Amino acid sequence: MEFYDVVIIGAGPIGGYLGWKLVGLGHSVLIVEEHSEIGRPFQCAGLVNPGAMQRVPMEDTILSPIWGARINSPSGITVDIGSPERIRTWSVCRKKFDEGVVRLAVNNGAEIVLGSRPSDISIQDDYAEVTITNSDSENIVRCSLICGCDGAHSWVRREMKMGRPKEMMIGYQLEVTGYEGEEGKLDMFTGEDIAPGFFAWAIPSGDTTRIGMWSRSDMLSGKSCEMMVDYLMNHSVWKDRFTGCKIIGRFGGPVPSGLLRFPMKERVALFGDASGACKPTTGGGIGTGFDQVDVLVPKLSEYMLSGDLSEQKMRRLCKSIEPLRRKLKRARALRDAFLTQVTDDELDEVFRVWSRPEVTEIINQSGEIDNPIPLGLRLLKEVPEFRSLASKAASAVIWS
Repeated sequence: MEFYDVVIIGAGPIGGYLGWKLVGLGHSVLIVEEHSEIGRPFQCAGLVNPGAMQRVPMEDTILSPIWGARINSPSGITVDIGSPERIRTWSVCRKKFDEGVVRLAVNNGAEIVLGSRPSDISIQDDYAEVTITNSDSENIVRCSLICGCDGAHSWVRREMKMGRPKEMMIGYQLEVTGYEGEEGKLDMFTGEDIAPGFFAWAIPSGDTTRIGMWSRSDMLSGKSCEMMVDYLMNHSVWKDRFTGCKIIGRFGGPVPSGLLRFPMKERVALFGDASGACKPTTGGGIGTGFDQVDVLVPKLSEYMLSGDLSEQKMRRLCKSIEPLRRKLKRARALRDAFLTQVTDDELDEVFRVWSRPEVTEIINQSGEIDNPIPLGLRLLKEVPEFRSLASKAASAVIWS
């Protein structure tokens, strides 16, 4: 029977990054991926922020640098932000990005099996057993630690009864040619008819553009995400931007946000989407997943070397990601105050204020995709028109 220090379920970017860090510390790693190829199916907007890109040498996967944005109110008020001198995020080929990160782990000693999935987990005093099945066989592997990096509907999370993320959004996206955008800028659209409580987007990705939206199912009023994107492209005030579009792909998937209270238990740890680590402001999960790995891996390595991955030790380790949990909760509070819990008319008023040059300058100075909290607090403090939001937003941020 084979024995590994760690068995990682899921060969996405978080699973690959985790494997890379673990083999770098001298641990034996097996990565198990249910699909026959890495990076498929594609289910996200394909943005990787500078903080994440700096940690992996994946510059060759970049399709378009994004330095600015055109953000649009429900009635059509547009605010241009950003400057070419400062890259805000990167639009990447997610298949190449995912493959590249996983290759870092494999080239440094991790093993990988594709087209396979776990079907049973058994936790013993000195090891864990994972039953791995594919179309031809079933094998049992023993390990010290099982890591679930298996996405929003994580099998590991459900099998081990580790709870559910606080929010589960749903996203839908088209890949098109012929979109009338501006080089280096992504477009964001708001309004009850296209993305209730959240936003829609058009993101340049090399020769194509990704057009999509996300929201919560309870806010869709019985409509589908496809209907929302269709309204954006054919009936909204921005429909002229989409007249030359030709659809070449469709994608969709869930977006889990809200870290589990205990994403670790005896001999089991969850990372990335499986743990509910997506940002509530953008839905992105690569940066926060990398953050989890960087915080937790040194301690997990120590625990494995000492032979103690008990429930008590793993629960205690959960405290080390409390700063990340608080950051995500505060970001959700600001998102709710400025976007999710406001009407279209209120959004238009917010955009009128944002469009003033002095306020746009504040956004350019303090706006960060990875950390919107400083910008939100600065707007609440320095812009008088936001005082009506101050009580709700500030109290939510303080107590989150």
